[in-house]
Amino acid sequence: MGAIFSFLYGLIAYAASVGALLYLIGFSGDLLVPRSVDSGTTATLFEALSINVLLLSLFAVQHSVMARQAFKRAWTRIVPRTVERSTYVLATSIVLALLFWQWRPIQEPIVWRIGNAAAVELLWAMFWLGWALVLISTFLINHFELFGLQQVFTRLTGRTMPAPAFRMPLFYRYVRHPLYLGILLSLWSVPVMTAGHLLFSMGLSGYVFAGIWFEERDLVAQFGERYRRYRAEVGMLVPRRSRS
Repeated sequence: MGAIFSFLYGLIAYAASVGALLYLIGFSGDLLVPRSVDSGTTATLFEALSINVLLLSLFAVQHSVMARQAFKRAWTRIVPRTVERSTYVLATSIVLALLFWQWRPIQEPIVWRIGNAAAVELLWAMFWLGWALVLISTFLINHFELFGLQQVFTRLTGRTMPAPAFRMPLFYRYVRHPLYLGILLSLWSVPVMTAGHLLFSMGLSGYVFAGIWFEERDLVAQFGERYRRYRAEVGMLVPRRSRS
């Protein structure tokens, strides 16, 4: 019964994370959603800045702290290891939902507004390319493990999780963090950049760089010299491949 409940919990967490990710696309691009980075409940500038910075900080802390190995070791004394990842993605979905709900748009000043039709189309192409890169990257590094489904399915079927292995599939041969690169492309490839959107893009970009620093520290601890060589040979966000 525990395995069945874990699997159902994992399915719910996965569905929530997919929903949050899809809403994030619409939220960041101001597309097809009732509340976006540039629409929703209005507020004074001070109130908007205070609330938005708090929401971005909450996301950054939750998403970074819960991903660290030290936290996982302590957390799995309370939460079964099988559902640790599902709990992480569910918590991220809840924090994102709170951000979507409570975000306060800041329309002025307009940082940039692109009028050239060709340039606008290029920016939207970059926006969608970024999200495509995010999606493809999750499958390259095992999409279902990343979102917690493989762990609960493995328990349901009585198997054991394979040991972590260092791999460099496709994009990872030329850039160490293509998923983060896709997020950055999508955040900044918009034809209209309001002050609120700038704050959102800067906040998540800051999280990306902080997340890379913590993640690479964990990867060095896990894979040692193999990852150090990889880091020396392959670019972090700008594609590069060399032999040291």
